[in-house]
Amino acid sequence: MEKIKLNYLYGQSVAQIILDDGKGNVLDHVMMEELQATLNSFSDKNDLKLITFEGAGKHFSFGASVEEHQKDMAATMLKSFHQLFFTLRTLAIPTLAKISGQCLGGGMELAIMCNFIYADKTAKLCQPEIVLGVFPPPASIILAEKIGLARAEELIITGKAITAEAGKSIGLINEVYDDKASLSDGVSKFIEEQILPKSASSLRFAVKACRIKFNHILGNFLPMLEQQYVGELMNTKDANEGIASFIEKRQPVWQNT
Repeated sequence: MEKIKLNYLYGQSVAQIILDDGKGNVLDHVMMEELQATLNSFSDKNDLKLITFEGAGKHFSFGASVEEHQKDMAATMLKSFHQLFFTLRTLAIPTLAKISGQCLGGGMELAIMCNFIYADKTAKLCQPEIVLGVFPPPASIILAEKIGLARAEELIITGKAITAEAGKSIGLINEVYDDKASLSDGVSKFIEEQILPKSASSLRFAVKACRIKFNHILGNFLPMLEQQYVGELMNTKDANEGIASFIEKRQPVWQNT
C-alpha cells in the first residue's frame, strides 16, 4: 500500500504531497522511503515552484514510528529521516505545510522545515519526544532558528502542545483559518497570488539566500545530534524505558540514568 499521494497542480508548478497511511499518517520507514523517492524525482523538474505537504483525514501526522525508535532500529530510522531534510535543503524549492489536527514529533519537524506553514484552528503542534525520554534532533536546530532559543527550549524541554493561534503569535505559522476548507482556499489564494507569478529558478535562489545561515547550521549540527542520539542517548536506561513504556502502554519508571 502506498503511503503518500502525489498530485501536480497548476500544470507542473506545484507538487502536492499527501501523507496517507489510513491512520495517523505515521512517518514509518515505508513512508520515509516513498517521500525520499518522491523528493528525488523533483531534482530535474525545473518548472516546479512549490512543494506542499498535508495529511489525509483529520490529522497532519502523529510523527515518526515509536517502534522504530527502539535501540536496534534508531540509527537507521534517524539516518533515513534526516536525509529528507538534507534533500529539501538541496532542492531549495519553496515548501509549504498545510496543518489540520495533530502535528506531532517528526510530523511537526517536517512541517517546520517548510518555508511556509498554514493551519486551521484544529491544529495542535507538539514535540513530545521528551515524554518518551528522547529528544528531536531536527527540531532542536530548526525551532531555535525560526522562533528563537527561548521559545524553542520551552517546546522541546517540556514537550507541551500549542494551538495554531499560539503558533502564529510566536511567528511559527503564517496564517490560521477556521476550518480545513477555508485553509485550502487560503493556500490556493496564496499560491496564485504569491508563487505562480514568480520564476521557478529565481524562487530557488531566494530560498537558498534566505537559508544560507540556516542551511549551514543544519548541515553542521544535525549529524552531531544524530550521533548524540544514537551513540549516547540510546545507551541510557531511561531512553529505552521511555520507548518501551509507550509501546507497552504503561507509565515509564525512570531510573534517571
